[in-house]
Amino acid sequence: MCGRYASSRRPEDLAGVFEIEKWEPEAPLEPDYNVAPTKEVYAVLDRPVKDADSPRPVRQLRKLKWGLVPSWAKTPEGGARMINARAETVHEKPAYRRAFAARRCILPADGYYEWVTGTQERELEVEGKKKRPRKQPYFVLPADGSVFAMAGLYEFWRDRTLPDDHPQAWWVTCSVITTEAERTPLAVAPAEGPYSLADIHPRMPLMLTPDRWDAWLDPGRTDPDGLRELLAPPGPGLMRAYPVSTAVSNVRNNGPELLEELEAPEESTLF
Repeated sequence: MCGRYASSRRPEDLAGVFEIEKWEPEAPLEPDYNVAPTKEVYAVLDRPVKDADSPRPVRQLRKLKWGLVPSWAKTPEGGARMINARAETVHEKPAYRRAFAARRCILPADGYYEWVTGTQERELEVEGKKKRPRKQPYFVLPADGSVFAMAGLYEFWRDRTLPDDHPQAWWVTCSVITTEAERTPLAVAPAEGPYSLADIHPRMPLMLTPDRWDAWLDPGRTDPDGLRELLAPPGPGLMRAYPVSTAVSNVRNNGPELLEELEAPEESTLF
């Protein structure tokens, strides 16, 4: 799954990486080292510009809210629960299938966090001696330090309780697509493990390599079968993972120190 990630790159840097044609430099998002559901996040998408002379899709960098609200939802309350869409079923689930066909995006990140429960902690939980085991967070990122381009969907939702000219009349929300975690060895693994992403968690965000960006973002591609081919996981050996401080488990903590690599897990018996 993807429940927390880091996004510290400036819009001007993302504009160069993704060949952005339009973005609003006013009020940019601050670097966020602990992105949580319902926060505003950057998304790359191809969409015609309103009132423009040409109807062609334009590569844009937009600010969206993480937690997808389907267009047909009566209220936006369910958005916080719809932060992830499974690659295996995204084409058929009512909440996602329309967006999958026409409103796909890339959510740029430095990497994502995932938590592992230590061996001794799990044993205590099984024995009923500890109900809430401690978990060791890991940060997962491309081994070459490039942008982690997560496959995503976005959707528009109209708040019918507000007039058309109200600034919050329209919500634009998004979801991260996840897939089965890789079982092949990490490109760079901690000395004490984990040795693959599946050792950390059975799911992971679907990373799109640059050769798929244009096809994924193209709103003219609507064939579900062709789009599903783009959901194939990238090749093995592209990722690394390392332990970070449990401070990241509290969403109120937010700073570059959260990305600092620990020499060893805080829970020494994880693997």
